[in-house]
Amino acid sequence: MTIEEARRWYAEEIRAVAHLQSDALVAAYARVPREVFLGDGPWQIARSFELPAPYRVTVDADPRHIYHDVLIDPARQLHNGQPSALARWIEAAEIRPGDRVLHIGAGVGYYTAILAELAGPTGSVVGYEVDAGLAARAHAALRGWPTVRVEAGDAASPEGPFDAIFVNAGCTHPRPQWLAALAPGGRMMIPLTMHLPGLPHGVGGMVRLERRDPRWPATIVSQVGMYDCSNARDPENEAELRKLAAGAASVKPTAAVIEPHERGDACLAHLSSICLQK
Repeated sequence: MTIEEARRWYAEEIRAVAHLQSDALVAAYARVPREVFLGDGPWQIARSFELPAPYRVTVDADPRHIYHDVLIDPARQLHNGQPSALARWIEAAEIRPGDRVLHIGAGVGYYTAILAELAGPTGSVVGYEVDAGLAARAHAALRGWPTVRVEAGDAASPEGPFDAIFVNAGCTHPRPQWLAALAPGGRMMIPLTMHLPGLPHGVGGMVRLERRDPRWPATIVSQVGMYDCSNARDPENEAELRKLAAGAASVKPTAAVIEPHERGDACLAHLSSICLQK
């Protein structure tokens, strides 16, 4: 099997596991060379979600080993993300050709490249990564995507507007600056997470928000486990997320309101920058 064939099989594997409907997203997975972002092999592949995570090491540096729906650890046990999980979330963002995209938590840049493929040559992607070393690595790997700009920083005040914002780090709330940077009709994917004993990362839900003032449609796309965002966490908000999780079986949010207001019966998670409501 050639490397091109391996990428196509991998993309179809992701389509099947994530139940993807987007042919454009499957094609993006088939085109982007994952090994460019992971560096030279052999690679460490997570064997399970046990803690600490055990790894197996690929027998050699043949890049065909990494074209499967597996977590790969390029640095600091941050992993390159479960491809099928990221695919499901990216598809929910509905990125279209020409879109302006913000990627917060770009890591080594692999999924930034996937986003750029979807936005196409008439779109643009700005990726932020708080770890300067990872940002430099992503910048170098993304040279083949001229529509991408990588910034070393925490995306505290990004210059919008953006048609889609994809947050790839666990938050207790969206920063007000991110909400302000979202264009009318724009979509935000944000993992809202809380901490549980014994876990090194947060757990919660990947939430899709769509800017449709005054009430933004809101949906929990899936469960998520993710390391923390550096500048979007607040203990009081985490307490609100715990309340939301406790009632998740009976009621789920369908909308979000960003205008300040008193807590009411509709409020499920009354966060500092946004309120998730029935």
